[in-house]
Amino acid sequence: MGSLEKLDQHYDTYRKASRYDDYMRFYTFQTLKPFLVNKESNALEFGCSDGQMTKMISECVKELDVVDGAERFLEEAKKRNIKNAIYTHSLFENFETSKRYDYIFATYIITHIEELQLFFNKVKSLLNENGLLFVAVPNSRVLSRQLALQMGMLKDLYLLSPNDISHGHCRAYDRVKLNADLVTNGFDIISQGGIILKPLADFQMDKLIDTEILKKEQMEGLYKLGMEFPDLSGAIYAVCKKKKE
Repeated sequence: MGSLEKLDQHYDTYRKASRYDDYMRFYTFQTLKPFLVNKESNALEFGCSDGQMTKMISECVKELDVVDGAERFLEEAKKRNIKNAIYTHSLFENFETSKRYDYIFATYIITHIEELQLFFNKVKSLLNENGLLFVAVPNSRVLSRQLALQMGMLKDLYLLSPNDISHGHCRAYDRVKLNADLVTNGFDIISQGGIILKPLADFQMDKLIDTEILKKEQMEGLYKLGMEFPDLSGAIYAVCKKKKE
């Protein structure tokens, strides 16, 4: 993942007040929420961004630990005054606790992690025997990128853009690559799919939402289409359990 100082530098590269990103995180959580069946459970969130998803998770569990390597993201999340959340400033692989968790969330963070095996080993050591790992990542085969490829604006669906690199991304994912990394690192996938069919780039989606060309009804429709066409969606997710020894 790199140093804590390097991670704090990535804070400034993220767009603020993106309506599309708000929808993406909301629907990511709505997709994962049916798996949170135990209200007395404890959960761990790796990477909190500004705390939007942290807040939603906290309402479905008894205790929530939040770990982020960027102190300024933690400061943003703390502004939401989440009563059952405890925050730790740490690299993910360095996080230590005696707790074991029913649910671990790793949404939109594994594209940033250089040493995936170290991270997944940490997850397995922290996850209860029947606990669930939730993963979500941007999808490199999303319709908007395929459109850009056909327009000659991209040379390769999997090539990291300057924007990706400035955000600290070190890899790109499609569904096959995500599945391979999860299985190779000791997880069984029990559910997977796509989140929001996305025909245009983020800034274009933001403009359509801000001008109400895309309203809540259209976004709900795009979310449902993402379930039907996961490989064209803006993000892909997986729900996993540890492989039995």
